[in-house]
Amino acid sequence: MALDDTLIARHGDELYEALASGSTVPNLRDRAGGVTNEDAYRIQARMIERRLAAGETVVGKKIGVTSKGVQTMLGVFEPDFGILTSGMVYPDGATIPAGTLIQPKAEGEIAFVLKRDLRGPGITAAEVIAATDYVSACFEIVDSRISDWDIKIQDTIADNASCGVYVLGQDKVDPRDVDLALAGMVAERNGEIVVTGSGAAVQGSPANAVAWLANTLGRLGTPLLAGETILSGALAPMYLFEPGDTLTMRVGGIGACSISFAKEAAHA
Repeated sequence: MALDDTLIARHGDELYEALASGSTVPNLRDRAGGVTNEDAYRIQARMIERRLAAGETVVGKKIGVTSKGVQTMLGVFEPDFGILTSGMVYPDGATIPAGTLIQPKAEGEIAFVLKRDLRGPGITAAEVIAATDYVSACFEIVDSRISDWDIKIQDTIADNASCGVYVLGQDKVDPRDVDLALAGMVAERNGEIVVTGSGAAVQGSPANAVAWLANTLGRLGTPLLAGETILSGALAPMYLFEPGDTLTMRVGGIGACSISFAKEAAHA
């Protein structure tokens, strides 16, 4: 039986307040008995509603849990999606202030910026390519408001697919000029290689993942809109970093991006 509106609002508010205060809450699946994926998306919508009420705007969408590596790491075995808001966006090379994130991890991705709407169902990967203005290298810094990343699929869906912040590289490439499935990614932390991956890790091709999202949202009556940024999923397993670290990544044929993290402020 679906959770009632009061419980949906309570859990959505709880996750928003954890985000705002830089704290975590216990996983939902053990506290909201029988919570379904549909319930979790309603909780996510409440959390986003609170962000928008605080002045943020929707700038795109993200696909999560697409690669086998991330699925294995988290013990979840199907994709999910979340909403990108203006408060998540940082410029290439930015330094993220201390205290912005709670328990972050890094993922290297390929981002799609659309020039035309995509209204599923029935969208193909070729239609995704045709509707894309450009692709760019992207760091998504995922974060969880669920204590100790103790998540199953319902927990991460409710927590807006574990969205944190993201940066796009400055290079803008026509997706017809690169084989997205074969595009290789190298990610470094402080100049040392941490992970490598390729576009094929994301549902065979990142364009397939975007088509999945367009069709999944289309069945719910929600299009992907021209001008939106779509984060297509991790090219390799997520990895840890520390305050003071600088992360860089490069995707063959597409470009590079970087992001740094401020050290914690010294206590007097």
